[in-house]
Amino acid sequence: MNHRTALAGVLALTTGLTLAGCSSSSDKPELKVVGGFMPQPVNDMAAGFLVVRNNGTGNDRLTSVTSPLSDDVTIHETKDQVMREVTSFDVPAGGELDLERGGSHIMFMKLKRQPKEGQKVSVELHFEKAGAVKVDLPVKETTHNPKKQ
Repeated sequence: MNHRTALAGVLALTTGLTLAGCSSSSDKPELKVVGGFMPQPVNDMAAGFLVVRNNGTGNDRLTSVTSPLSDDVTIHETKDQVMREVTSFDVPAGGELDLERGGSHIMFMKLKRQPKEGQKVSVELHFEKAGAVKVDLPVKETTHNPKKQ
């Protein structure tokens, strides 16, 4: 009787661990960055815009952005025409994070150089689950706004 109880306990524990492993491994984000750009800066600040698509079954979160262009890169949201720095942005499973003009965006302060139209700016997006994703943002004319075209 004691042997059967112990065996039943081990089987229950093993089955529970296996099921837990299955559910967590299937909840993975699958991120793709599209439509990125930076309008040509006119002073020592710049903004970056892009879309992060999550085709996976797990949520993720953009926690920071780094770039050789600036040591001071932050993420901002705009609500009711007021811009404020935030610590992260959600990237929902099956959804997207849209960083666009007039809304949420990447902010580059104290630029080390002035990128010109036609060049590219390297950035690294840091996600809670997916880790670092490197992206090159093409520099567009100062007034570039793909949503208005």
